[in-house]
Amino acid sequence: MTILIKNGRVINPATGTDETLDVLVENGVVARTEKSIKEKCDRVIDAKGCFVMPGFIDMHVHLRDPGFEQKETIETGARAAVHGGFTTILAMPNTKPVVDNPDVVNYVHNKAKTVGAANVLQVGAVTKGQQGKELSDIEGMVKAGIPAISEDGKSVMNAQLYREAMELAAKYNIAVLAHCEDINLVNGGVMNEDVNARELGLGGITNSVEDIIIARDIMLSRDTGARLHLCHCSTKDSVSMVKHAKMEGIHVTAEVCPHHFTLTSDDIRKIEPTVDTEKKVAIEADADTNYKMNPPLRTKEDVQALKEGLRDDVMDVIATDHAPHTFEDKNTSMKSAPFGIVGLETAACLTYTELVLGGYLTPMQMAACMSYHPAQIVGIDKGDIQPGKAADVNMGRGAIVIGLAAVIIGEVIFGRLCAGKNLAFAYTLFSVIGGAIIYYIVMNVVLWLKLPSDDLKLFSAIVVAVFLAIPYLKSTRKGKER
Repeated sequence: MTILIKNGRVINPATGTDETLDVLVENGVVARTEKSIKEKCDRVIDAKGCFVMPGFIDMHVHLRDPGFEQKETIETGARAAVHGGFTTILAMPNTKPVVDNPDVVNYVHNKAKTVGAANVLQVGAVTKGQQGKELSDIEGMVKAGIPAISEDGKSVMNAQLYREAMELAAKYNIAVLAHCEDINLVNGGVMNEDVNARELGLGGITNSVEDIIIARDIMLSRDTGARLHLCHCSTKDSVSMVKHAKMEGIHVTAEVCPHHFTLTSDDIRKIEPTVDTEKKVAIEADADTNYKMNPPLRTKEDVQALKEGLRDDVMDVIATDHAPHTFEDKNTSMKSAPFGIVGLETAACLTYTELVLGGYLTPMQMAACMSYHPAQIVGIDKGDIQPGKAADVNMGRGAIVIGLAAVIIGEVIFGRLCAGKNLAFAYTLFSVIGGAIIYYIVMNVVLWLKLPSDDLKLFSAIVVAVFLAIPYLKSTRKGKER
């Protein structure tokens, strides 16, 4: 099968390419990238106004399969990944049974092949059963195809045992993905230790819980030569330590999750206890448990440091730590609910909105953090749009921007239509759909005029600004008439 992607802005960190090109794909492999390809193909995709990037790679996903299929399955997780632009995902080993031997690795890889959505690579556990007492069959799992080991969800608190694991990782040239948390310091904490935790009467988790283990693991990486990758960094000091480690030539990389560069502990909403009228039981609610994650949401100062770390190429990767739970699991108190938030379907939009439009990352840096760097860290031949490479290609328009524009336009145009009427849901649905249609009409006029596709952001901003200004102009006019 041949696919021709035309007129897209190709962003390829592997070569530094950032230009409008056509991309020809033949039987799942990139055949050519040229200014203009005129060839009859089975499918032609007009990517004008879109970025064409290497398929994203998420180094940190919890698929919950085997053992917790009520939360997520390999199939649902893989399909969510593709929906969010991720063509390859690394599955963490904290399943039931724990992925600590080749048999479970083979189970995941074989099941993923039957799904046929995203490429799923299983990560092996550091210790048997993730008990922190005895090393798992790392050699056997390497032969089964693991790209890395991790005790994710836990830290290996026995430093000597962890050192031995790192030595094996260095021997087999696989990465060590580190969940950095000194369990002895958690002390029942459920959110960041700050004024918000005290106001809610909840136990806090200090930055030192993470920072102490990061420092330890960096030293072990230096001593063993293992390729250390620090998962879900959340503190300002984590950025500083990664920076200094790289300056010393230590083999360390680090990731940041969208929720950690988007939200702070100030965003956690208090919830008053209620009664479930259906089940007739009390809900022990204290705060919105959707905000309960590990590491916890930190302060504005920490968030700013993470953004700057990504901007300055200190932090290497944007990963989701996609950790689904059932509604019943989360529909309780902060003290009782499990840690975790989903992210596969929203990560790209949040990255583009918060970091690219926010001025912290270029599109090239975004592609590097979400595709090229992960591929390099785990040693897979992906994250590249060159002839001969696998055609894991991702194309995006900036769905968040489009949605915002649609809401604004719809509100301005249709706001009066249902004013004062009890049609809240119907009105909202109608206005957003109408706004989206109008937005796309305007954008298609821009494309029809053959204006540069790179200027679409500017035109989007102008369109939104015009519609935002209309209510103000109307009110000013009414004031003058009076």
